Amino acid sequence: METKNQWTKSLSDLVGIDEICSKFNINSDIFRVHQTYPFKINRYFFSLIKEINDPIWVQSIPDKKELLDGLGTDDPFLEENILSPVKNLIHRYDNRVILLVSNKCAVYCRHCMRKRRVGLCEESFFDKFDDILAYLSSHKEIDDIILSGGDPLLLSDDKIDFILSSLRKIKKDSILRIHSRVFSTLPQRITENLCKIIKKYEPVYINTHFNHSMEITTQAKKAAFTAADFGIPLGCQSVFLKGVNDDWKTLSELFANLLKIKIKPYYLHHPDPIKGISHLRPKIEKGIIIMKKLRGRISGMAVPYYVIDLPEGGGKIPLLPEYIKNIEKDFLEVENFKGKLYKYPL
Repeated sequence: METKNQWTKSLSDLVGIDEICSKFNINSDIFRVHQTYPFKINRYFFSLIKEINDPIWVQSIPDKKELLDGLGTDDPFLEENILSPVKNLIHRYDNRVILLVSNKCAVYCRHCMRKRRVGLCEESFFDKFDDILAYLSSHKEIDDIILSGGDPLLLSDDKIDFILSSLRKIKKDSILRIHSRVFSTLPQRITENLCKIIKKYEPVYINTHFNHSMEITTQAKKAAFTAADFGIPLGCQSVFLKGVNDDWKTLSELFANLLKIKIKPYYLHHPDPIKGISHLRPKIEKGIIIMKKLRGRISGMAVPYYVIDLPEGGGKIPLLPEYIKNIEKDFLEVENFKGKLYKYPL
């Protein structure tokens, strides 16, 4: 895998707006959107773009529609106040917390749920880390800690080691999770040294973020296999996006291909009602229909939960197709994936 110097070099090798406009011969609104919602793409991920408005373009290149969105809000989940008893800590569920350890990403996704802060907020997570550790120590019910951001894996190896070591000292038996998109946007980051650090503090789970099979490159496969070979369990939280993956064949291909590189599809998120992304949000009814079509057509291991995140800290709720058509005294009437009805005895 890549050395530290190689991945940091790849991270800093950014593609500028002028280059994009020149290559694709466009007069774009990228500059104007960038002033409100930061734009960043590294050369690796940019190389995956084949044409304007393809799935990689839609996810990473600013669109003027982001500035015309009057429907969403900056923080519909109230992460910044009600759910944040300590700076950069979100406590939504009784037994788990999210730590926002970074505000940087290898690519600034246009559908980001934290558009309000990623690439904008400059304060250091470590300034309040002692307060976070004190909070965790005083809440014995917390046994599941998620590192998020931004992208936690853009921190240096030393900082990641320090965070995991500090958490493991006070939460010896807790589950630690890392949410990262570098497996798809900067797979060079997944070095053997990084994996050795993470393995020291197991159980540590990593949830990746792939939205289209175009992202499953030779480099991404190598990154996934390297982490898996160190015994790190890998899941994927994809986002259901208009113009990217809002059809069942695209999603079935994505989920099946993720299994082939040892990544278990975990969630398919319906895009959150965030200001600036309404043009990327498909209809929920379409998502439910797609999930029904997936059942029985790809491995059950490849089918994630289709979820929405409720506003004001309500939490994630799965959206399921309706299979039970009728409930009688002695049996259920159930529809299978082919639309055939069966009676199931009670």
